[in-house]
Amino acid sequence: MNKEKKTLVMIFGTFDYLHAGHENLFIQARELGDEIITIIARDKTVKTIKGDYPDHNEKERLENLKATAWSDYIVLGNLKDKTSVIKEYKPDVIALGYDQFAFTYRLEKFFIDIRLDTKIVRLKPYRPDMYKSSIIRQARLGRANIPTFPNKEVNV
Repeated sequence: MNKEKKTLVMIFGTFDYLHAGHENLFIQARELGDEIITIIARDKTVKTIKGDYPDHNEKERLENLKATAWSDYIVLGNLKDKTSVIKEYKPDVIALGYDQFAFTYRLEKFFIDIRLDTKIVRLKPYRPDMYKSSIIRQARLGRANIPTFPNKEVNV
């Protein structure tokens, strides 16, 4: 039996409020490979990077993402070693969101050091003026203007 190796795409994120921008991220990632593994940022990591804890805890965020079926595998990140999931799963592609920069600046050197031939792809934004978790969070708190039509804003 001849088993072809499947191309594994790895995605990292908080995924606090799932929205159309996230769905688009997974659609773009699916075009890069056969299977997607998603690494959910730990609550403490989110606090360190964004300054606040997410509204949904890491287990809720993991379960919410599972319910979408956008990803083939979903795991929590490692609190101590952010690269351990890369070493363990050895993805062929790491798909980064257009606004993801935390922990990414040394990835290429890291791949060389561990002799991993992983490609880094930065995905395109999908309506970032509307579909961004921080905007949705602010709207839920009543502190944001959400654009609904060009040149018009509606207070939510």
